[in-house]
Amino acid sequence: MGGLWWWVWARSAREVTERLAEVEVVDDPEAVERAGAWELEETDIDAPVLPGGLGELRARRDAQRGRPGFGALADRAVVHLRLDGLYGDDDRSVYLMEVEGDGRRLRQVELTEDGTALRSGPEDWIFNPPVVDLFDPDLPEKEIGREEFEARWRRARHDDSYL
Repeated sequence: MGGLWWWVWARSAREVTERLAEVEVVDDPEAVERAGAWELEETDIDAPVLPGGLGELRARRDAQRGRPGFGALADRAVVHLRLDGLYGDDDRSVYLMEVEGDGRRLRQVELTEDGTALRSGPEDWIFNPPVVDLFDPDLPEKEIGREEFEARWRRARHDDSYL
C-alpha cells in the first residue's frame, strides 16, 4: 500500500475532497504532527498548476462535477453499495458494501462467481483505506437499500481467509 502526500492549503477538508478526486484528507492531530517531520511539498488548492498527480485528480473531479449524481452520496454517514469486480479484470465477484462517510468499508459481503456469500468486517482487514469516493457521480446508481445489505449479511458466512 502506498500513497502520495502533500500539504494542501484549502479553506476546509471538504473543499479538498470536493475539488480533488479520490483523495483522503488526514486531519487527525497526531498524524499531522508526525507528518510535520516529513519533507512534503506544499500547494494551494487554487494554484493554477498542482504538483505531481494532483493536477490529474483535479481534472478528473472537474470532469465529474457537471454530471448527474455528482456528490449525491458525499454527505451521508453510511451508504450501501453493490460494486462489481473491484480487484481487476479477473475478479468476477460482486461486493455489497456498507461504507461510512469517508469511503471506508464498515462491513462487506462478497458474492463469488459460484454463489458463495462471504462476509467480513474491519477486524478482518489489515488495512482499511477508503475504497470509494462518495463524490463520484457513478456511485448513486450502485446504491442498494440497507434492508438488502442486511439480508445478505445475515445469510453470508464469515470469510476466514483474512485470518
